[in-house]
Amino acid sequence: MILTDTHSHLYDQKFSEDRKEMIDRALKENVQRIFLPNIDSKSIQGMMEVVAAYPDKCFPMMGLHPCHVKENYKEELILLKDYLDQGSFFAVGEIGMDLYWDKTFLEQQKESFRTQIHWAKDKGLPIVIHCRDAFKEVFEILDSEKGPLLRGVFHCFTGSLDQAHRAIDLNFFLGIGGVVTFKKVGLDAVVKQIPLKHLVLETDSPYLSPSPNRGKRNESAYLIHIARRVADLHQVTLEELAQITTNNSKQLFGR
Repeated sequence: MILTDTHSHLYDQKFSEDRKEMIDRALKENVQRIFLPNIDSKSIQGMMEVVAAYPDKCFPMMGLHPCHVKENYKEELILLKDYLDQGSFFAVGEIGMDLYWDKTFLEQQKESFRTQIHWAKDKGLPIVIHCRDAFKEVFEILDSEKGPLLRGVFHCFTGSLDQAHRAIDLNFFLGIGGVVTFKKVGLDAVVKQIPLKHLVLETDSPYLSPSPNRGKRNESAYLIHIARRVADLHQVTLEELAQITTNNSKQLFGR
């Protein structure tokens, strides 16, 4: 059985003291493939060090996270585009829009998002979308960019059933993480109605730890709890769920 964590920040400082042990725990839980989203220019070195240490297990992306779109966003984009052009990456991400914390850079987030969509189209890569309190704005941009070259995944999808169908219609997978294990949130009811061929699994480590570890530091080994919950919702075995979602991840990333 092979599980794939399609979104995990294993290079984060929260893992600085036990990164090897944390990754070993993931491997023991059959999490054999882990995709690493970039955040900004400062996160690149740490991410690439993890990839170098685990070249057959960890696979990098390149992008500017919307929460890191600040006054210097144009300089950041130039730096990240240079890395993207020179290296081997499996997606442009994580990119998108986040209006939960701060709307100061709304227009800059839009511009950055659109710019990075164009990078992905030019290189034939998927995009990995971060969308928080911004479905309206994200869908407006995606609708204007839709076409055969636009594809990817809505990372940490927590939207409604209608939003799920809209994303799927735009050629996107839905990234399902720890929130699906939370009671009273309602994501489980949505996931239950979405065919498995549209889903991939993720942890977003070190964030959003699933039950029974909610509130603690998340790690890729905890993907097993997410997988079990989704398998239960769709009434399939864990092995079937792992095979389907891993195959979906290969379709998504080409790896």
